[in-house]
Amino acid sequence: MLTTWPEDGGPFITLGLSHTRNKQTGHRNVGLYRLQVFDDRTLGFHTQLHHDGARNRHGYDRDERMPVAVSFGGDPALTYAATAPLPPFLSEVMFAGFLRGEGIEMVPCVTNDLEVPADSEIVIEGYVNPGELRREGPFGDHTGYYSLADDYPVLHVEAITMRKNPVFPATIVGRPPQEDAYLGLATERIFLPLLRLVLPEIRDMHLPAAGAFHNLVILSMKKEYPGHAQKVMNAIWGTGQIMFTKGIVVVDEDIDPHDLNEVLFRLTSNVDPRRDMLFTEGPLDVLDHAADRFAFGSKVGIDATRKNRPWDGYAREWPRDLVFPEEIQDRLARRWKDYGL
Repeated sequence: MLTTWPEDGGPFITLGLSHTRNKQTGHRNVGLYRLQVFDDRTLGFHTQLHHDGARNRHGYDRDERMPVAVSFGGDPALTYAATAPLPPFLSEVMFAGFLRGEGIEMVPCVTNDLEVPADSEIVIEGYVNPGELRREGPFGDHTGYYSLADDYPVLHVEAITMRKNPVFPATIVGRPPQEDAYLGLATERIFLPLLRLVLPEIRDMHLPAAGAFHNLVILSMKKEYPGHAQKVMNAIWGTGQIMFTKGIVVVDEDIDPHDLNEVLFRLTSNVDPRRDMLFTEGPLDVLDHAADRFAFGSKVGIDATRKNRPWDGYAREWPRDLVFPEEIQDRLARRWKDYGL
């Protein structure tokens, strides 16, 4: 068990897949939640406010036992799926089967009615009493800061099973980019087509690693009417876990959102702060420390597009761009072709 950073509250399990089931709906959930090792029989069950693991916990009475199983290893597709921003009704096991092209064989636990992958290296089985809390943390987190200590449920261990000569997987998180940054980039690519089902005007999306997944989203889009960029910003703030986004930057469809130099150029040259910055309030990630209130604060959307359309309301003449190098245009054309545009 890793104790990664000097001020961590103790050793942590960092790559265990926590399996729970919603008592009302029967839907299974697999989440990648950190687990602090308190002693040889109890773990800290770090299920944050907005996550399905916490929602499942709230369906049980304070003194009722909610079964939990933590699996390690198996197909990496399930490890990724456990981090993916799926809706509550969509099983991570089913999503992993979609990604890998075939289903994942599941087997029953020995002490409860949950199921875990048959190819797991190690499985920890136990239960949580929702009303039993214990101080967990601090923990050197993917935000680049120590997430603050707080009270979370206690996972009581009832059984541990394993393969012969098991491999114990773990990951190190910290100031980005770390190993988990690549999971964020996978989410960016895999979920862009799904986001475009709701917002077809979006051309591309980038979640910079330095933004720690939920602090910054850069979007390129095709503007077609007044307030179009603002419409997209508000839609992002109302969609699944991308609602946590604290800053949204919107650029024109011919700008590559992965080219941060180009994005900064547009951000500094196309933006009038009073006109082009949209402020709102809403839910924030539990780990956000900048807001005055826990898990709630302000957000900003920045329209860094050109204001050269008649309906942009720009009274002056908008200057013409210098011609882009042909290789940039070719790269964008290839990317759009990949998206079927």
